[in-house]
Amino acid sequence: MDLQAHLNTITGFNNLELLAGQIVEGFISGMHKSPFHGFSAEFAEHKVYNAGESTKHIDWKLYARTDKLYTKRYEEETNLRCHLIIDNSSSMHYPALKSSDLNKPNKIAFSVLASAAIMQLMKKQRDAVGLSVYAENFEFYAPEKGGERHHHMLLNQLNQVLIKPNKDRKTDVYTNLHFIAEKLKRRSLVFLFSDLFQNEIQQEKTFEALQHLKYNKHEVVLFHTYDSATELNFDFDSTPKRFEDIETGKSIDVFSENLKDAYYESVNKYFNALKLRCAQYNINYVSADIQRGFAPILSTFLVERRQFL
Repeated sequence: MDLQAHLNTITGFNNLELLAGQIVEGFISGMHKSPFHGFSAEFAEHKVYNAGESTKHIDWKLYARTDKLYTKRYEEETNLRCHLIIDNSSSMHYPALKSSDLNKPNKIAFSVLASAAIMQLMKKQRDAVGLSVYAENFEFYAPEKGGERHHHMLLNQLNQVLIKPNKDRKTDVYTNLHFIAEKLKRRSLVFLFSDLFQNEIQQEKTFEALQHLKYNKHEVVLFHTYDSATELNFDFDSTPKRFEDIETGKSIDVFSENLKDAYYESVNKYFNALKLRCAQYNINYVSADIQRGFAPILSTFLVERRQFL
């Protein structure tokens, strides 16, 4: 599966700019504002000139009008630091891919393809990108960098995630997100791709870890991946079936029609609670129903993000 070749067949992304919603740091000249003041092209404000400072940036026109010395202060334009985080547990590989057609992705394929598309945007803007992959244990980490070699290394890692399904692999969001939060030393835009099927205790611990990222001034975007047909609407026929937890191996035999209404009510309640918690912690929640396909979801997110910044 050649992610780059597939991306090249998709239109609608190349002219969209993924702008940071909050002030971010950077190290090369780009299009995103830095909290540090330098002397670049964009004027910010005047400040009173103090004896001993350089006279290079004194506003002489303002001096002619006011008979007072002021220097021009500028905002430095910098690039965005972006870090992609992918949950690679067994549940993310549901449903099993029956072909290499990425227009019909499962949850992990959606996450990989959306990550590759974001990387392409970051590359176009000369932004630095990093990647983390985890399941029960931490599997891969690459810090935020630019450059062609780094870009291809991340694409190769995404391909490996896609073609090597993890069987009987649980997920430990809490521990791994705390680890990532410690690794990210500078403020970044963080994308998390996960289905977040957890019990109440695990959910509470997950948001503690997300708070760690927010406390460190990172902007967090959660792509909540799920299959609405089966994981929300429980759309199965009326014949008896054996449902198996692909992370623990536990199974149960039931008639799906007897559980459908109660199941939908429970899962829908959980999804709404998840959205509410994200709103409370100022985390950008993106509903990523794989039935819609990755392109409509990502393009809608990018358009809305640009409009409301």
